Amino acid sequence: MALPPLLTSILGWLRAGYPNGVPEQDYIPLIALLRRRLSDDEVRTVTDALMNQASSHIDRIDIGVLITKVTDEMPLESDVERVRAHLAAGGWPLDDPTNPT
Repeated sequence: MALPPLLTSILGWLRAGYPNGVPEQDYIPLIALLRRRLSDDEVRTVTDALMNQASSHIDRIDIGVLITKVTDEMPLESDVERVRAHLAAGGWPLDDPTNPT
């Protein structure tokens, strides 16, 4: 299934920011940042795509638990900033992902 251009761009930024895959400690802040910018369906689409490329084993249940943690317990600001730095390194437009620079 082909992804919409915005989600394709987001996956490109994530791959550039995390060339060796997203480390487990960054899952929650990453999903928290994505949820600020994307719909729930778009977040699920991105996490499914990342899950298919994960170097460590992660399944849909793990993703569901992570999303629940995001909604029930927000990550520390230092975690969010670490993830933002990775995304910025990959070219993620931190202010508006629908308007890439």
